[in-house]
Amino acid sequence: MQSRDYYVYILTNRTNKVLYTGVTNDLQRRLYEHKNALTPGFASKYKCHKLVWFEASTCIEAAILREKQIKSGSRAKKIALIEATNPGWHEIEI
Repeated sequence: MQSRDYYVYILTNRTNKVLYTGVTNDLQRRLYEHKNALTPGFASKYKCHKLVWFEASTCIEAAILREKQIKSGSRAKKIALIEATNPGWHEIEI
């Protein structure tokens, strides 16, 4: 059985004011969808197109649990998570 990666990620808008957390099995495809507003919803409405943090997992259940953990946390915790690896909030290129 082939191992597959799953990604938990955080996007923000141009001014870094809005945070969106998601999970996917294809980060490059999902970023394309966000940047081109191909799926309606929160990220599209608030123009969350800039990838500022992500982590990979080989287990979908673990990735979903991590996404829920991040979503249920405070904004301060999300900011700390981003700034631990990306203090300048630069867009991460995939």
